[in-house]
Amino acid sequence: MMNDNLLVLPILIPFLTGIVGLLAWKNIGLQRIISVIGSAALLLVSLILFSWVRVSGIQSTRMGSWPAPFGIILVCDLLSAILVILAGIVGLAVMVYSMAAIDRKREAFGYYPLLNILLMGVCGAFLTGDLFNLYVWFEVMLMASFVLLELGGGKKQIEGAVKYVTLNLMSSALFLTGIALLYGITGSLNMAEISLFLKSGPSSGLIQAVSMLFFLAFGIKAAVFPLFFWLPESYHTPPAPVSAIFAGLLTKVGVYAMIRAFTLIFVKELEQTQTMVLSCAGLTMVAGALGAVSKMEFRRILSFNLVSHVGYMVMGLGLYTLLSITGAIFYFMHHMITITNLFLISGLVRLMKGSYELKPLGGIYRDFPLFSFLFLISALALAGVPPLSGFWAKLILIKAGILEARYAMVGAALLVSLLTLYSMVIIWNEAFWKDPPGTGHLQHGEPMMIQNREVVIMMLPIILLSGLNIFIGIFPEGFFNCFQAAAEQLMNPSEYVRVVLGRGGL
Repeated sequence: MMNDNLLVLPILIPFLTGIVGLLAWKNIGLQRIISVIGSAALLLVSLILFSWVRVSGIQSTRMGSWPAPFGIILVCDLLSAILVILAGIVGLAVMVYSMAAIDRKREAFGYYPLLNILLMGVCGAFLTGDLFNLYVWFEVMLMASFVLLELGGGKKQIEGAVKYVTLNLMSSALFLTGIALLYGITGSLNMAEISLFLKSGPSSGLIQAVSMLFFLAFGIKAAVFPLFFWLPESYHTPPAPVSAIFAGLLTKVGVYAMIRAFTLIFVKELEQTQTMVLSCAGLTMVAGALGAVSKMEFRRILSFNLVSHVGYMVMGLGLYTLLSITGAIFYFMHHMITITNLFLISGLVRLMKGSYELKPLGGIYRDFPLFSFLFLISALALAGVPPLSGFWAKLILIKAGILEARYAMVGAALLVSLLTLYSMVIIWNEAFWKDPPGTGHLQHGEPMMIQNREVVIMMLPIILLSGLNIFIGIFPEGFFNCFQAAAEQLMNPSEYVRVVLGRGGL
């Protein structure tokens, strides 16, 4: 019973935290404290859950005591456990940062409860073993993220929110259609049961079409080419902590769903569409990178880089080897930490200098050398410069591509790394290195801002995430071994099926 409760807690904790936050509607200070405590509890529980799964293997629990495949099932393998930990890290970092970065108007309209409901949806998506409930968790995330996106906003923010919700509703409609068709074919919504059914029968044109519906639906949510244009038009519009949690978590849920579906359900179909998946991955990389180097606004550059680096994770799925899936999981960890940190850094730049546009900026390196060093850590990690986390993630994927003789993908991955580095150099030169426009010296009083309480609070999660980047880069072996074990579970789903259904695997 205790173990069953542990599996439910990553969903229950943010849900209860959000409810308590609503009960403290008029007490913003209490909402802040509750949300930070709830996020810390989520991270702690996720670490315990990971330890349990690492030692005891894949775990599942039945909601309402209904047996699989009839009831709602929660399943936690190593991939789910790893991603729930990362959700806890990102959630805690953004909660702490928000205490100083979010204005009172947004706080007064339920910012912290919404953020917790978003975390609940993310953890639910990572842990569910049922396709319809995956759809439900997607809708929970969509509702919370839409309100967060437009909360207290002006014209540009509302325009971005409308584009965001329109494309994601289309994605949800496609996903729901795919679920209905798959239920008609298999008579089940349980992913393990569907896996058994499709494994034992021949592939058909209808199943192939359904797999493409799933790929299209998840591709929109993950922002793969050519379905990515909504993301750069919306992620730069809300406050920095909202952009950060969206960038760190939401697209990753789409990629996770894609990996789960095509390693558990549509394995035969992936073998037939491997070239198409790899082509989407390569075009996503290149299109996002070209968009990034063409912009001169901090968060637009980051948004296009977010699109570009989704391509690396999809590349890992497309290659479909043990090494490539390991690399994709490593890339999940690296990118969730790195892109979240870069968006948080952009918000602090906005506080220090008053703009996200790069042209009016300058002089940050001389005024705030420590802060500039923290930006460099994440920027170089994103570009894959050794010995930071991004280097190892890209190295694994490139090696997997070479072993599979996918030289075009390897070339695209290397080219995009250079373009990513170039886009980070643009930010460095414009915001950090050059003199502020119209001055040849330090602006009086600016160095003292680092003593400001709000700036100190905002720096704490940035320091934490930067330290994680360095730690992962210096000690990659333990992470690699763990991620390889997670990849082995994905590549050999018989244990997943046995744990969920309580009978023989594939």
